[in-house]
Order: sequence, then C-alpha cells, then structure tokens
Amino acid sequence: MAARTIAIYGKGGIGKSFTTTNLSATFALMNKRVLQLGCDPKHDSTTSLFGGIPLPTVTDIFAEKNALNQQVSISDIVFRRDIADFPQPIYGVELGGPQIGRGCGGRGIISGFDVLEKLGIFKWDIDIILMDFLGDVVCGGFATPLARSLSEEVILVTNNDRQSIFTANNICQANNYFRTIGGQSRLLGLVINRDDGSGIAEKYAEAAGITVLMKVPYNAEARDKDDSFDFAVRLPEIRDKFQRLALDIVENKITPCKAGGLDFMGFVRLFGDVSDDAPIPASAEELFGRIKSSSVSGQRIEDTAIESDDLKLTRSIEKLTAEEKEVYRMVEQEKKSCSEIAELTHREESAVRELLAGARTQLKRLFFEN
Repeated sequence: MAARTIAIYGKGGIGKSFTTTNLSATFALMNKRVLQLGCDPKHDSTTSLFGGIPLPTVTDIFAEKNALNQQVSISDIVFRRDIADFPQPIYGVELGGPQIGRGCGGRGIISGFDVLEKLGIFKWDIDIILMDFLGDVVCGGFATPLARSLSEEVILVTNNDRQSIFTANNICQANNYFRTIGGQSRLLGLVINRDDGSGIAEKYAEAAGITVLMKVPYNAEARDKDDSFDFAVRLPEIRDKFQRLALDIVENKITPCKAGGLDFMGFVRLFGDVSDDAPIPASAEELFGRIKSSSVSGQRIEDTAIESDDLKLTRSIEKLTAEEKEVYRMVEQEKKSCSEIAELTHREESAVRELLAGARTQLKRLFFEN
C-alpha cells in the first residue's frame, strides 16, 4: 500500500518544523511507520526528531557520490531513530540545499526529489510521509509537491501575524492554481501555532474558506521541549491536540477545502481600511532634477520578454483539441458540472469526464514544457 503523503507549508520561524515533528511523533505513537522529509535548505527539520543529531543531506551526499562516480543508496540518506517508549521507529531524510549565496534552493529541492524517486520513495513500506516545506519562497522548486501531485494533501501552518498568514495565502493560491491544470493535492486546512487568542488567523481562514484544523497556544514548556530536542507531545495539553488532528487525518474525517486564497486587496483589507486611490507616479524630472544632463531623463527601459504563468496557461489551453478545450473551459471558467456539460453538449457524462481528464493531463505537460 502506497504511503500517505502530506506537505506541511509555513513561513520560516513560526513553528512549521515543530508542528511536523510532533505530528510525526504522534503518528509513530499510533503505531504508524512515519518518514519525515525536511524540504528546507536549512536542513533542520529533523533535528528535534533525532535528538539534536543533524542528518547528512541528499544534496551533500549526492555531490560526494557523484564526484566518485558512485550511486546514492537508501542507507546513505535515510536514517531511523528508535525511541524507547515508541512502538515504531521514526525515519528521516533532509534534502538540504546549496550553501548560502551559492545556488538555487528550489533547484536543490527538485534534484533531491529526483534522487528519492529513483530510490523508490513512494514504494517503501511507510504509512505516512510528512514533507516539511519552507513556504516563504514561491519558486517552482518549493512548489514541487503541488505541481507534480507528489503530496496527496496539504496543511498550512501560521501564527496570528500578517506575514505568516500572507505566506499561507500564497501557498493556498499556488495549490489552487495547480489544481486547474491537473494537480491533485488537496488542502486539508490551517494549523495556528503559538495562538495568542487574537483571532486574526481565524478571521483570514473564514474569509478564504479554509478549515482551522488545530490551534496550539504558546506554551513555555513546549518551547523548552523543542529547544532540548524532545517532543512537546509528551505534555498532555499538547499531546491531546495533536492526537485529535492525527486521528482525524487517519480516519479521513477532514473534508478538503476548495479555497483558492484571497487576492492581494482582499487580503490586506482583512487588517484595516485601504485606500482605493492609485499610487502617485514619480517623474524622471524630479528624480534627475539635480542632474544637468538631459540625456539621462530620456532613457527607456525595454519591455522584458518574460511570459507570465497566466499567458503560459492560455497558450497551453489553445493547444488542446477543440473538444478538450470546450469541456475544460466550461468546467474551469463557467463552473459547470460534468452532468450539466453532458446535457448541454449531448454527450455521455463518462465521455465528458474522460475529455476533462485528458485536457488536464495535456495542460500539465504543455505548461511545464513551456
């Protein structure tokens, strides 16, 4: 049976790895075989999980092996920890990334997943794979599990501050976007860590249509457990919350959210009144006012040839067959159901579903080829 895969996204420093680690521990205490996959160049997701021991990263091991013309093996990059009072060991992998300023972290994530897939990660005898993902960066590498449907489900972690909620909203928008081109990752909901009772994250969740899965209040003892590389779920008040969430996940009691995220103005208006006035443009004259050369103010910046994702999607849609294009647009743009389309186009509903599936598969291929 294939492992259940869950990507956990959040802004750096808000307790994303704390949440992932304690959820891993909770699943292991439920007798589940768990693999925690650290997907952050800082490669510190599994530090508490392994009692403070840093794991060698896939990035580093691959570089070493490649220099010696050797293949990476499972035992080179996958590690286990046996804990006395746990019925199952916990497994850990750190993808890692380049040294600061020396490469692309997103590219490191993509390369790391390539190595793991070649080693058969999704065929291992594991019940649950938790992917601990940095959410600050929205480049393609960090969206890998969403773009390629490597994670069945997504959980967002946030605090009650605007920046962490903004990050969660970005990931929500990204997941919704990939769903329109065939992505299968389902958004389970939001975890509010270090909840101060202000209700700001809950206000966002209600506006965006996202379920609040768990609220974890700030707890000094829990922080101390984490700082000393132990599990906060050893504390009864923390354990109860994680057990309820883990049980709901295992028993499929959580209905995935259809949320697409809020647009920028909708988001900022959650935090106060925002003027509808357009920004005042600066003139070249005022910026170069003290420079006598008139040639400077006449300079032009040429338009860039960078194509937006929306334009790429539009071009990809145009390459579908006429029937696929018709069905796809009726579903995604007109929001019609397959049964409605079948009636309107005089097709069997099964044929409509087949056309839609084909269109999404083609779009996914065409989009990434572009």
